[in-house]
Amino acid sequence: MVLHPASGPRLRMRPVASSRWRSGSLRLPAHEATTAQLGAAYPFAASVRLPVEHVLIGRDLAGGPFAHDPFDLYRHGVLTNPNITVLGQIGRGKSAFVKTYLYRQAAFGRRIAVLDPKGEYRALAQALGTAPIKLSPRGGTRLNPLDGAGTSKTVAGTDAGEVRRQRLALVAALAEATLHRRLSPAERFAAEVALDSATSLHGGRSPALGELVELLLEPRAGLAGAVGTGTRSLAEDGRDVGLELRRLVKGDLLGMFDGETSPSVARGGGALVVDLSDVYHSEALPALMVCAAAWLQSMTSGRPAGAAPAAKTVFVVDEAWAVLSEVSVGRYLRSSWKLARAKGLANIAVCHRPSDLASVGRSGSEESRLAEGLLADSETVVCYAQPASELPRMAALLGCDAREIAYLPRLGRGVALWRVGDRRFLVEHLLGSHEQAMVYTDERLVDSDERLEDEASQS
Repeated sequence: MVLHPASGPRLRMRPVASSRWRSGSLRLPAHEATTAQLGAAYPFAASVRLPVEHVLIGRDLAGGPFAHDPFDLYRHGVLTNPNITVLGQIGRGKSAFVKTYLYRQAAFGRRIAVLDPKGEYRALAQALGTAPIKLSPRGGTRLNPLDGAGTSKTVAGTDAGEVRRQRLALVAALAEATLHRRLSPAERFAAEVALDSATSLHGGRSPALGELVELLLEPRAGLAGAVGTGTRSLAEDGRDVGLELRRLVKGDLLGMFDGETSPSVARGGGALVVDLSDVYHSEALPALMVCAAAWLQSMTSGRPAGAAPAAKTVFVVDEAWAVLSEVSVGRYLRSSWKLARAKGLANIAVCHRPSDLASVGRSGSEESRLAEGLLADSETVVCYAQPASELPRMAALLGCDAREIAYLPRLGRGVALWRVGDRRFLVEHLLGSHEQAMVYTDERLVDSDERLEDEASQS
């Protein structure tokens, strides 16, 4: 069986002749078939390398190294979007892959942004020369989710109208996440008036969330008249929104998003990790995650007018099910996935099983559709071992037939089934010795024997 790359991806298969045929004059002809035809009989037996040289992931089990870069693959037309979904059971190597993938992307000049709800990326941040931004109620570090693009006219290609639209979308997502319902037209209008008023008071610069809450509860008389309504009516319309958002700036969640971004927070550099582990078990986690996500995206998208093009960004949302469990937050995140190409952004959603996303809402609900859409908008899917109960969902997600999907429960630690566009690969992730400390952090609850087994399997 011989591959002839010069004549295209075709295979020549010549049957081994018995001694009877070798001693005579009869010779069986060679049989030629395409790799697609052979792949139907032997999945993964003859994969063709992707047209990229970095980022090295490990070993293609069909032979040779395996590299993946969503931006280069998009440039080559292999992908139509750079987004990635990573799935895998605990202990199968999912976390090790994500951290080393970010570390290796940074080596090629990519900016790294991580929304870390469980506090598991501290070692990665340190390896990239920074420290995680740890947020906690009544803590000393604050982020302003309305930082947006900075000012209304400093970002190339982003006018004041687009900055305003992004801020309104964030305020609506936060309000709906805290109210657990859609905003009425009157409430949406009141939020819009309050945001415009707060922005005007800052001369176009980013207002703080606390100022927005004050203007929702006590609108300014002059502004109310300018928009054709009374102060009392505007206050009534915005009251429920203001009271719910007040929790973020005056209530039990005070100390995270209630003021300007702390001066101690490094806005530049190549890596930003926001640690929300202190509020991981809070029922307000989806709203807090979207606040952090908005700030992260504002720090890593756009560029000052006249400046050199910004580096492309890899943005990770770990425990993605927590964000999608609130439909308004899911809508906000979905818009980020849709705009990934325009922003030079590769979004990575990380969760354990497809059922984690399916469980965010009943079948056919908007929550469920948003989760399915998020997966559909990820043309790269990396799937580590899954239980047999997940196979029907995975078959649809990966576009696999029964023989290919049957590999999933049997995959060893560190081995994943990759779908890249319409192609699939079995890939063993290889972990460098210098990456061990970054992957196995103090927060990981494994005993020493399991850790040694992990290290041996990855070496």
